Amino acid sequence: QVQLVESGGGLVQPGGFLRLSCVVSPSIFSTYEMGWYRQAPGKQRELVALMDSGGRTNYADSVKGRFTISRHDAKNTVTLQMNSLKPEDTSVYYCYMGWGREEYWGQGTQVTVSS
Repeated sequence: QVQLVESGGGLVQPGGFLRLSCVVSPSIFSTYEMGWYRQAPGKQRELVALMDSGGRTNYADSVKGRFTISRHDAKNTVTLQMNSLKPEDTSVYYCYMGWGREEYWGQGTQVTVSS
């Protein structure tokens, strides 16, 4: 059974930073995309950052230049470094692994940006 477990969320002031981590068990599927999505109350889930097996990335316009996704297949881990956080980044962040119609999700971790 594939499991994705996120960690690293929390409360941070505007302008601050957080680093989210996602550990995949039993392992990251090397040919699959890895990524992060987020969903705020009353809103649809949206893409934050995605990385394919070749290292190509795709970021939401709202996070470009502030967030960085990394994947470490040998450690079965994907991370999201979030800098210069804004109140509008407040959301539940979900780890994702998928390819085609096959997809796996974590349970989510709350990120709150507030003074």
